[in-house]
Amino acid sequence: MARRTRKEAFLPEKEGEDISMLTEIETLPVENNLEELNDELPVMTLRNMIILPSVVMPVTVGRRPTLKLVNMALKNKCSIVIATQKVSEVDNPEFKDLYPVAVIGKVLRIFEMPTGNTTVILQATGPKVRLEEVTAMRPYMKGKVSVIEENMTEEDTDEFKALLDTCKELSAKLIELSEHMAPDTSFAIKNIDNSEMLINFISANFPFSIADKYELLQINSLKERLYRLIQVLNREVQLATLKQNIQMRTREDLDRQQREYFLQQQIKNIQDELGTGQDDEIDELRAKAEKKKWKKEVADVFEREVTKLERVNPQSPDYNVQYTYLQTILSLPWDVYSTDYIDIPNAKKVLDKDHYGLEKVKERILEHLAVLKLKGDLKSPIICLYGPPGVGKTSLGRSIAAALRRKYVRMSLGGVHDEAEIRGHRKTYIGAMPGRIIKSLIKAETSNPVIILDEIDKLSSDSHGDPSSAMLEVLDPEQNSSFHDNYIDIDYDLSKVMFIATANNLATIPGPLLDRMELIEVSGYITEEKIEIARRHLIPKEMDATGLKKEHVKFSKGAIEYIIENYTRESGVRELEKKISKVMRKIALEIASGNFTETHELKAKDIPQYLGPAEYSRDKYQGNEYAGVVTGLAWTAVGGEILFVETSLSRGKGQLTLTGNLGDVMKESAMLALEYLKAHSGYLNLPEGIFDNWNIHIHVPEGAIPKDGPSAGITMVTSLASALTQRKVKANLAMTGEITLRGKVLPVGGIKEKILAAKRAGIKDIILCEDNRKDIEEIQPMYLEGVAFHYVKDIREVLRLALTNEKVADPIDFTAEHKENGKAGN
Repeated sequence: MARRTRKEAFLPEKEGEDISMLTEIETLPVENNLEELNDELPVMTLRNMIILPSVVMPVTVGRRPTLKLVNMALKNKCSIVIATQKVSEVDNPEFKDLYPVAVIGKVLRIFEMPTGNTTVILQATGPKVRLEEVTAMRPYMKGKVSVIEENMTEEDTDEFKALLDTCKELSAKLIELSEHMAPDTSFAIKNIDNSEMLINFISANFPFSIADKYELLQINSLKERLYRLIQVLNREVQLATLKQNIQMRTREDLDRQQREYFLQQQIKNIQDELGTGQDDEIDELRAKAEKKKWKKEVADVFEREVTKLERVNPQSPDYNVQYTYLQTILSLPWDVYSTDYIDIPNAKKVLDKDHYGLEKVKERILEHLAVLKLKGDLKSPIICLYGPPGVGKTSLGRSIAAALRRKYVRMSLGGVHDEAEIRGHRKTYIGAMPGRIIKSLIKAETSNPVIILDEIDKLSSDSHGDPSSAMLEVLDPEQNSSFHDNYIDIDYDLSKVMFIATANNLATIPGPLLDRMELIEVSGYITEEKIEIARRHLIPKEMDATGLKKEHVKFSKGAIEYIIENYTRESGVRELEKKISKVMRKIALEIASGNFTETHELKAKDIPQYLGPAEYSRDKYQGNEYAGVVTGLAWTAVGGEILFVETSLSRGKGQLTLTGNLGDVMKESAMLALEYLKAHSGYLNLPEGIFDNWNIHIHVPEGAIPKDGPSAGITMVTSLASALTQRKVKANLAMTGEITLRGKVLPVGGIKEKILAAKRAGIKDIILCEDNRKDIEEIQPMYLEGVAFHYVKDIREVLRLALTNEKVADPIDFTAEHKENGKAGN
């Protein structure tokens, strides 16, 4: 390599760093002292910089070992290895942290800068080398190197000259396009007349990536390095040109916006002169809009509507309409979501804490939450909790929201009869407002709350439309991602909302709406569950509400049960809560009056003095002394009940009379029972002509209470058979089941409630359809103790189990009556 000394121009390492005093430093000759390279050399490591042979470059030094190294090198005028770190963040690099190809250089000068930094002027004076190993780390890094042979001879060909000219042109163009390169760089390039130095200078000082610079350093042929440098320059020029074009287009767009801004300002000034300015309100709207996370389409609509508002006179009624509309849009939680916390054990704990019993319901809810967690898209099926009043449907929804840590909003649909209540009114109408769905989202302040659609079965329709039809879009996961409210007139995404509907009666819900929901039945509570609910929830709640403390009142289990059995008749616990509250208010009155200071330990016998005489009485088993009286089991809105079916015979022409406020289904069951016995009279050895000469009267007591359903079918057959044969029914026996005309026994529902009613009445044996066996197996054993179950498939099995061979006292002699009627006829 040729020896050379000259005055070299320098470029600052950082923009703004003043090293102008260094531009006249005398550089050292480039030399290859191979003997020196065989020794152990100090190694200086650079961050984000690569020096190529013959290049002079300023470097800011801050690490103590590096400061020691450069001071030693300048003092002893010795050569050093200049290597580059692979990762700039490493403060104490080791051998593995360095690029292996480096250069030999020397320290020319050291400057203490006014900023307090130390700047070192380095020159790559030696050949390119490979760092073979690091031999020491203290007081600074030392290592051994091997020389890399290079072919740096300048070619005297037209091709090489053309390549060199192209390189200069691209360099000048890049300097012109770049905002981060000093204009003096062009001057420096023009003053370098050595091809190798020019190529290395551009490679080291232009804003290329470290990877590109290291690739150029690795190339051992001057011509190949020049080719690669032109490729890199071409790419950088294209990128710089593209950036400049983007900036020009952006500047044009800003110019257009500025023109519009000045025009708007003129309009505002004119309005201010006219006394119609509304700058503050509009500026406030725009300031709020800037903080919204909405899509571009929504932002465009909002800006268009704000522009309309600017053109409206504030004294005009239209101004308030438009302003209210914009406030509503701003109030919506566009793309604001709360983070779901789906922890199944925690959700189970929350549900168990808030609700006693309802095991199957809670299991279904946990299944839904598990699916929601595994899917991970925040979507969930629409849940509909249905069952009698007061069983905790709405509070279950609140517990689900608490388990997910979502916002909770309750939306009552009872009595809603206008479609606009759901979809909203168009804003052109007087008094227009958004629908209840949008209002709920504004109230929740998130786009993924839990919304309780309470009493969805109470929706009604009139001339203003059918709100249940509007709910179809809300509750359809395929449509509600673009729910359209007439008032805001912008599609809103409801797909992340968890809707939980509640209903008492599914029969009143339209089929298409019902089809969109996952149904979960919330059945009534049994007495034992009500006792636990009272002890765990109702009593503490009412004590807190009335100001009583634990030392003031204690309820025994018998007292709670007495209240349930004698003062309430419901599936839920609302009435029970009222009765407990009434007892506590009376105790609070006694304590506040100073009449009673001891602890009130309430037992069953104490309850009447607080609640008065018993309001209800449970039916008890009445024995089997009469023919035709059979105990059936029924399920009502207030739980399980026993009912009696009575059959009476009187002379006549075979008429059937039904009384007891029976529904159509129950009347049909009575007719089926009679027709079956007529067709199978031989099985019971009934006297000939008995159905023609005797009137039959079937009655179900408590005639003021409506009764319907098919579950009394086998009870009616047994009642008729007992009356017609005058045989006793087995003692302490009850039954439930539907019949067919062929005598098949069909399953019925409400088995759990019916069994508990039978136990309370003292029943020991229960006859059920064989298909109801699975229902019995799902009931906890503690509720089945003391009761024997008999499963049947045919009515004949029922009669064999239910009828004894013992006749009732003073039975009717149908044979004698038949003979007398025959003689009279002769």
